[in-house]
Amino acid sequence: MDVLTMGRIGVDIYPLQTGVPLARVESFGKFLGGSATNVAVAAARLGRSAAVISRTGRDPFGDYCREALAGFGVDARWVTDVPGPPTPVTFCEIFPPDHFPLYFYRYPKAPDLELHADELDMTAIARARVFWMTGTGLCAEPSRTATLAALAARHAARGTGKDPGVTVFDLDWRPMFWPDGDPEAARPHYRAALAHATVAVGNLAECRVATGADTPRACADALLGAGVELAVVKQGPDGVLSVHRDGTVTRTPPHPVEVVNGLGAGDAFGGALCHGLLAGWDAERVMRYANAAGALVAGRLACSTAMPRPDEVEALLTGAPREEQV
Repeated sequence: MDVLTMGRIGVDIYPLQTGVPLARVESFGKFLGGSATNVAVAAARLGRSAAVISRTGRDPFGDYCREALAGFGVDARWVTDVPGPPTPVTFCEIFPPDHFPLYFYRYPKAPDLELHADELDMTAIARARVFWMTGTGLCAEPSRTATLAALAARHAARGTGKDPGVTVFDLDWRPMFWPDGDPEAARPHYRAALAHATVAVGNLAECRVATGADTPRACADALLGAGVELAVVKQGPDGVLSVHRDGTVTRTPPHPVEVVNGLGAGDAFGGALCHGLLAGWDAERVMRYANAAGALVAGRLACSTAMPRPDEVEALLTGAPREEQV
């Protein structure tokens, strides 16, 4: 398996009207959602074999999630159902260019937080070329213990001399998922995960939560100090800063884009980051490619269905004409 992600899955219910408050929206579209799930879809769109570890409710929306994954060519064998809690749905409002409020319905508890360590396929986790986990997976038990156990399995593979591949920690800070939304309380769990990760990626706010540092470079240095080999700090209109343990620093400017919905851009960036790392590209090329993938999705309505294909990313990078995806 090229890319194995672990984390949120659900259904995005997005308005088909732009600039309209949710209370007045009359038409919606239904899409597969959840950050870790979208990253797997993005990687699959770029030609990588991908799978998701997650859980849904035992309901029609859970069936939809597995069917949608199959339609995207993503392996859903580790997406199991849980009796009781419903599959999460997420609503948003769309006010381009930079205001996209999200409303998560994950009550009383999201099934994707009911992952248990003793039910994980640790062999598959250890063998994946890229394993992608998220900060949300650390917000509650039993998911927290399961996530750290998966990271430990990857770390143990390194200790035996086997190539454990790349372990990516998507910092993914969602304060509404944590008790009291307190970064100070979350930080020890982030540090425990960083000790087993090789790559950390997040926006500046997420990097501040994980490290307590303030500036992009200070955050990157703190992430390296916590154990990772590559720190990626996304800065929106200021581009991306990446710092490698070997001293390589890249500062990648953003791609200009007419924003339609910015919510899926980070997941597209993540899938493209996995693709570039697997390809063995240098840091500058990886970040340029990931930025371009994110820009394409920011110019589209949905998240999962909007993930770009390789020819679309290359066309944006070269300035060649391309057929736009809805």
